[in-house]
Amino acid sequence: MYFDGAVNSTGFGIGAVLISPDGCYYPIAAKVDFPCTNNMAEYEACILGLQTVIDFKVNELEVFGDSMLTIFQTLGQWKTKDVKLVPYHEYLEELTENFEKISFTYTPRIKNQFADAFATLASMVSITKENLIEPFEIEIAKGPAYCDTIEATDEQPWYEDIKHFLQTGQYPTFANHRGPENTLATRSALLSKRRDSLPPFLRCHTIPVCQQK
Repeated sequence: MYFDGAVNSTGFGIGAVLISPDGCYYPIAAKVDFPCTNNMAEYEACILGLQTVIDFKVNELEVFGDSMLTIFQTLGQWKTKDVKLVPYHEYLEELTENFEKISFTYTPRIKNQFADAFATLASMVSITKENLIEPFEIEIAKGPAYCDTIEATDEQPWYEDIKHFLQTGQYPTFANHRGPENTLATRSALLSKRRDSLPPFLRCHTIPVCQQK
């Protein structure tokens, strides 16, 4: 489980990401509707994640967070002196008793990107009971969207005349085949007949580029 809290000029948010043993991600986030400090937000995020995991009836859990204070206070390496954090610390310890095995590990913020993103998102948006957001999927776009678009057409493919010639030996009606000296012209006509109908990204390919793929 990864957790993080966000406090900025737009509001307060907390987020956590649960990762199952088979690699499935379960993000959760909440808008904090009361004033809190950065450290309070971190505790809120950790508690939110633990409560969710307990509902899943998980017995063993690894917890990661980029808040050194929350992690080291939970491990007992740092003392909890802030009166605002004492009840958080006590409640978090109570939650850990629901697990047979649980560990807390500090992780750099760069490795806590998902939890940070959800916490930041929750802090920035206005959420009401009417616009609750269900969990969503994040896909990877490997190229521009227009490259995946193919317009439907009733026309035959550009190579249809060449295919017909190779199969039957008959020249297309538009080709000049009166003599062998016109073979090159015929080939050019076959190749260029439909090239203007091709999308630009198909007409730009060259032989060296194709050989590199």
